[in-house]
Amino acid sequence: MRLGRILKNGRAVIFAFDHGFEHGPSDFPEGRESPRTIMELAVSAGFDAIMTTKGIARATHDLWAGRVPLILKVTGKTSIRPPEQQFLQYSIGSVEEAIAMGADGVAATVYWGSPQEELMAEQFSSIVSISDSVGMPVMILSYPRGPEMSDWYNVETVRYACRASAELGADLIKTYYTGSAETFKKVVEVSPVPVLMSGGARAKEVIDFLRAVESVISAGGSGVVVGRNVFQSPNFVGLARAVISIVHKGARAEDAMSLARE
Repeated sequence: MRLGRILKNGRAVIFAFDHGFEHGPSDFPEGRESPRTIMELAVSAGFDAIMTTKGIARATHDLWAGRVPLILKVTGKTSIRPPEQQFLQYSIGSVEEAIAMGADGVAATVYWGSPQEELMAEQFSSIVSISDSVGMPVMILSYPRGPEMSDWYNVETVRYACRASAELGADLIKTYYTGSAETFKKVVEVSPVPVLMSGGARAKEVIDFLRAVESVISAGGSGVVVGRNVFQSPNFVGLARAVISIVHKGARAEDAMSLARE
């Protein structure tokens, strides 16, 4: 039931809103530093779910509760940690807190290929075990990332990370876009659970981002988890609705641009 509230006909456009913890307030444009401002825009845009941290969820519950499903982010790290510690995420929330807040899912990150991969994989496995016992879907932020990796977006590395994520029991997988429909199809085909594209940093051109979303859908992907490409855009709601039209209505990127123009 919870997963069905997130996935609409097998697809979802999820708003990622954990950047204040992961990257700091400098990620947000002037006038959008307040979490409530961002949340108001996200709710009005019509996202299928919002992924955020417990503090932000509590501070904005009157805006999202009963209107948009919540996915509680239960692991994280700050970007001000020492460089050698940038490849480990630690616990910042729990499944029990997600239940208490009325969330419809939890999310946790594993950096596959990190020197601390074992710790995160064990942590994620434990989250899955607890979640399964109470009927809580788990989304993994499946990122191939390590100091020895030359290309985090290599299709073979990304598909390995997604397969490992599915093997651990993830219900949804958020991962890197590999650059084309042909290569992303190879990622999707190794996973028995829905795979969504990570929106990543804001694209230089809006049309390029929308084409990537269209490419993911044509490859059999189940949608996108987007943050900066939307909240850093002057046309927050319009761009969000453009993405939603591609994912849920099968719109072409060029046609969706009419909604996203700045």
